[in-house]
Amino acid sequence: MELNLTPLNLTDQDNKRPIVIAGPCSAETEEQVMNTATQLSKKGVKLFRAGIWKPRTKPGGFEGVGEPGLAWLQQVQKETGMKVCTEVATHAHVEACLKAGVDLLWIGARTVANPFAMQEIADTLKGVDIPILVKNPVNPDLELWIGGLERINQAGITRLGVIHRGFSTYEKKLYRNLPMWHIPIELRRRCPGLPIFGDPSHIGGKRELVAPLCQQAMDLGFDGLIVESHCNPDAAWSDASQQVTPDVLDFILDKLVIRKITETTESLSALRHQIDEIDNSLIELMAKRMRISREIGEYKRQHDMTVVQTTRYTEILDKRGAQGVLCGMSSDFIKDVFESIHEESVRQQIEIMNQ
Repeated sequence: MELNLTPLNLTDQDNKRPIVIAGPCSAETEEQVMNTATQLSKKGVKLFRAGIWKPRTKPGGFEGVGEPGLAWLQQVQKETGMKVCTEVATHAHVEACLKAGVDLLWIGARTVANPFAMQEIADTLKGVDIPILVKNPVNPDLELWIGGLERINQAGITRLGVIHRGFSTYEKKLYRNLPMWHIPIELRRRCPGLPIFGDPSHIGGKRELVAPLCQQAMDLGFDGLIVESHCNPDAAWSDASQQVTPDVLDFILDKLVIRKITETTESLSALRHQIDEIDNSLIELMAKRMRISREIGEYKRQHDMTVVQTTRYTEILDKRGAQGVLCGMSSDFIKDVFESIHEESVRQQIEIMNQ
């Protein structure tokens, strides 16, 4: 399905990249909201974000101040002239935000993963003219992401965009959520003209990663950024480690290199980023394979087995070669790759044997 899109018209600078949405992860107190908003406004930020309802994996944590925080957003509008944004996950959230005059809504990753929740929100939005941003679902499921967009679009929302916040992983990585840049790149190919906002705060999970992730988003031609900024990040009630001060955010934005968007260079850059992403995954997978090899080495040491099992090695080479041919690669290439992998596996196991 082709999306029916119209410009977001969020600010008078929509044609200038990046469109910046900034503010704290959570609205905590009226003082915190107004202090942060005032500082950001003075830095030229036009769009203020703050979480009113906060989904938490387990009960007992800070789950947002709820509807009272909407009055603080109204105060931000009145005193700074900024437009205000927050996340919604239910019919009641949407209704409360529309009543309070919130300017932009976004739908979070956990909600996007639930088609029932997305349809409930879409039904609530029928007949409303408000910009909606849809985050990627928690897992790397492009069809689910597009399906959520279609539900909202079918409700009559044409001022539509997405937020790329990365994808969850169980393993410890550099990033809180894996960027997997090839997925938003493919989304842009499938849905031309759909604005994409990068979320470096949730991808990185650490404030020191915000700046390079902002630059990567710009290098890929993203339209905007949504960044968590707090007047006192270390004292934040949620996601303290990934928030930056308004001063730091201003410095990051000032140092961004905004490249011209041309089809030829942007496409090449996008493809190179896909290669980088895949290479990173290959290295991580090989590291995992070597950890298993070391476990096998420990087993062999305990049971007085030789390191090299020639029957198993031959089986691997034959099977992987055949798999490579089926995937369009030469069997010789696959053989060379797995000979090198086997050589490193043997080295790892010998280290274990000699302990």
